Amino acid sequence: MPTNLTVEAKKKWNEASLARRPPEKLQKLQEFLSLIPKHKGTSRLCAQVKRQIATLRREIRESRTRKVGRGGSKFFIEKEGAAQLVILGPTKVGRSSLLVSITNAKAEVSDYPYTTQEPVPGMLQHEDLQFQLVEAPAMVKGAADGEAWGLQTLGLARNADGLILVVDLSQNPREQLSLILGELEKARIVTQKPKARVEIEKKHVGVGLRIVVFGRLVDCAMRDVEALLSGYGIRDAVVKIHGEAKLDDVEDAIFESAIYRPAIIVANKADRVEATRNLNELMAFTGNKYPVLGVSCRILFGLDKLGDEIFKALDIMRVYTKEPSKKKPSPKPFILKKGSTTAVLARLIHTDFYRSFSYARVWAERLRFSPQKVGASFVLKDKDIVELHAN
Repeated sequence: MPTNLTVEAKKKWNEASLARRPPEKLQKLQEFLSLIPKHKGTSRLCAQVKRQIATLRREIRESRTRKVGRGGSKFFIEKEGAAQLVILGPTKVGRSSLLVSITNAKAEVSDYPYTTQEPVPGMLQHEDLQFQLVEAPAMVKGAADGEAWGLQTLGLARNADGLILVVDLSQNPREQLSLILGELEKARIVTQKPKARVEIEKKHVGVGLRIVVFGRLVDCAMRDVEALLSGYGIRDAVVKIHGEAKLDDVEDAIFESAIYRPAIIVANKADRVEATRNLNELMAFTGNKYPVLGVSCRILFGLDKLGDEIFKALDIMRVYTKEPSKKKPSPKPFILKKGSTTAVLARLIHTDFYRSFSYARVWAERLRFSPQKVGASFVLKDKDIVELHAN
């Protein structure tokens, strides 16, 4: 539904988006919130702004704590390996047990609830790849509204490449999963591929407005998008529209873009008596929307399948490069999204390489002749070996 914001409210939002100092931004957001008309079409916007206000308050509080020399929680984990996945779940479902069972991490496994209060990373080896798994503090009801360490936990999820949602098969896994998915949804983290995705990247004054549509606009035209953005003071930006987007999707992205993170459900304690029944109910509840893996961290059952599930969920592939003067390819692969071309690989290696790209030779079992000479638009697949040639 449209928000129908007043000109004054849109102006105040523009002031808030331009503010750089957290205290100033906080004040502008509070003023903007007071100007939002209260009706059904603005309920989600009000919730988004309240979460942004809560996040800013936390940042300001932590900044003050650091200044007086009391340190602060280290909730940012630098990415390592092929991808970073955050382990989410309520307390006592086995998040720490999962991390310890499959990685080199030294997480504390305890019978006491809420043992993990800061993120703990570990590396999972999968064939010739490593995935970084990060155990986050327990998910609690109200996490998206700032309860306990909820905002920090959800911040980890937004920064990750994927999510592992852990539930306990000895309890009520459907209720636990509903809690996790509900908090993620409130925090604008979606775990199912959205029909539309809009990215707004603001530029310096004078650059102008450039709108790139990779999919199609639904029930609106380009001029409607331009008018909407102009109404919010967005005149210098690159706007990328993916999928089938409505005008509401564009307006939604102005305030806070939804972020898609693929998710795997790990149902722990599969060795318990009631586990089979609860696992079947859980799978019926999810309706095949997610991969569901029944495991037992206690007896190390089912854990060997997690690497494959992560690889499939991330929709990635490995491509090995070979220098023309060498017989063997590099043992370390490049990680690309499925459907990527030789041009994407060339750009990933170096911009100059991409600009001077001439052709490539590809070794692959699926090809009738190998190696095969290909151009920039050739679609690569997992485990292809590529030899790039430049002008």
